Amino acid sequence: MARISTPFLGIFLLVLLCCYASNMVQAAGYPAYKDPKRPIGARIKDLMKRMTLEEKIGQMVQIERVNATAQIMKQFYIGSVLSGGGSVPAPKATPRQWIDTVNKIQKGALATRLGIPMIYGIDAVHGHNNVDPQLIKKIGIATAHEVRATGIPYAFAPCIAVCRDPRWGRCYESYSEDPKIVQMMTEIISGDKVAACAKHYVGDGGTVKGINENDTIVSQHELYSIHMPAYYNSIIRGVSTIMASYSSLNGVKMHANQELLTGFLKNRLKFRGFIISDWQGIDKITSPPHSNYTYSIQASILAGVDMVMGPYNVTEFVDDLTNLINKNFIPLSRIDDAVRRILRVKFSMGLFENPLADNSLADMLGAQEHREIAREAVRKSLVLLKNGKSAYTGPILPLPKKAPKILVAGTNADNLGYQCGGWTIEWQGLSGNNLTSGTTILKAIKDTVDPSTQVVYNENPDTAFITSNDYAYAIVVVGEQPYAETNGDNLKLTLPAPGPDTIKNVCSHIKCVVVVVSGRPLVIEPYLESMDALVAAWLPGTEGQGVADVLFGDYGFTGKLARTWFKRVDQLPMNVGDAHYDPLFPFGFGLTTQPIKQM
Repeated sequence: MARISTPFLGIFLLVLLCCYASNMVQAAGYPAYKDPKRPIGARIKDLMKRMTLEEKIGQMVQIERVNATAQIMKQFYIGSVLSGGGSVPAPKATPRQWIDTVNKIQKGALATRLGIPMIYGIDAVHGHNNVDPQLIKKIGIATAHEVRATGIPYAFAPCIAVCRDPRWGRCYESYSEDPKIVQMMTEIISGDKVAACAKHYVGDGGTVKGINENDTIVSQHELYSIHMPAYYNSIIRGVSTIMASYSSLNGVKMHANQELLTGFLKNRLKFRGFIISDWQGIDKITSPPHSNYTYSIQASILAGVDMVMGPYNVTEFVDDLTNLINKNFIPLSRIDDAVRRILRVKFSMGLFENPLADNSLADMLGAQEHREIAREAVRKSLVLLKNGKSAYTGPILPLPKKAPKILVAGTNADNLGYQCGGWTIEWQGLSGNNLTSGTTILKAIKDTVDPSTQVVYNENPDTAFITSNDYAYAIVVVGEQPYAETNGDNLKLTLPAPGPDTIKNVCSHIKCVVVVVSGRPLVIEPYLESMDALVAAWLPGTEGQGVADVLFGDYGFTGKLARTWFKRVDQLPMNVGDAHYDPLFPFGFGLTTQPIKQM
């Protein structure tokens, strides 16, 4: 008879004891899905067995914050809530106010029969990100901390669109026209403890004429070599969710594209997270939108959409989807797949164990260390396009800090809202310096120059003003006003007035550096000859000091164009590698300077 040694006997008995204890817990009514020691798959299976159809459908719904009352959360078993652009608990809400808002909604979800926590989402995508992957990873972690500081665990970012036409109003959300750069920038997904959302799947950056939500007409090779690669990287990096695009692909609405949502993304790439619709995205399957909502629900859910961002029409969605299931137009297996994916994300994030937010990260919102990361990103993303009118005159940058008097001009020099662009506090952005805390470029210049240097600011000076003063040099800051999405679509891409006149007036009389603040390249060639230097600042955000850091030589210019700078808009679309490639400044271009050693 074989004998069991004492150590192994002890282990064997311990295992039996654990199994017995676990069974006793189950027998006592403690559900397995609430046991964090159990595998996630087992917890999902246990919870799914307990859920009614109404509870499953509720998990597939994401509504806007303003509608997320405790009663609505309990009545419809809502699975997710979001803040749309500009939807805040209060103007300039504090972390405490955000946390209280999110927790109040969460308590409504936890009060349901099964106590399934909701997941709260918000947009955290912003700016033209022309920096290295290592810095992007730091930005991702800082952004995650700031999102968590407000009690929110889910960010609708990154946007991994490959913008192939700068006329597109969302081009500043894209990293580059080059899919390889966009792939590298998926490093941002490594942000700490926040569920990421890769968007917008797929091809949204390649629409005809850059028109938002338009049709992307591409070959299979172009689709899989240009627009798809960053999704491979995102899935490898463990992205939790992917958002379907408003746009169509070769005439098929992406929200109804079963071949690419289910066939390719879920089955071929083995994506295990959930697919979420864009804001009222399923409504737009039909034209006009919402004209046949029952069809839109059927088409999108069968195509593979798991969670529907239907911010307002909760009852209509729930009733229509229930009828479609009861009449066998949508199989219950499709609903189970969607709910299983949503629950997997929630379990993986630890929401069942820690559903409520706390104040532990409140001090991280706007933290100085995060501002320093943003300032570094500004410095490294600036691209020096011209430095000196000719080889004989020599470079003008970096500028001397000590001068008797200098002129600062332009609409974008003293406007924090213009520096930040769209998706800042409000969906479309704002003008002025009161929307958030930060440093304008004008303020940064004043803080950087020698105390003896007089800085004169005039937004749009006339010739008399310019010639009646003896300026050592001028810094002209011009560019776009804020916009987002369709409101930013622009078939002309001209430099907004009075920018051209400001450049002409100033640069024809004084040595001048022109700084362009924009979300994309603009028509600049007609004014280029008059400039001594030209800097693309993109959207530097709140940390305008990063611009002054490089203008005055505390740091050198190192940035390179991640996007082709065209000569004329009739050249578009024009991307590196095209047969008709004839840019003003080519992809990858960027002059460099050396920092000045300070005494």
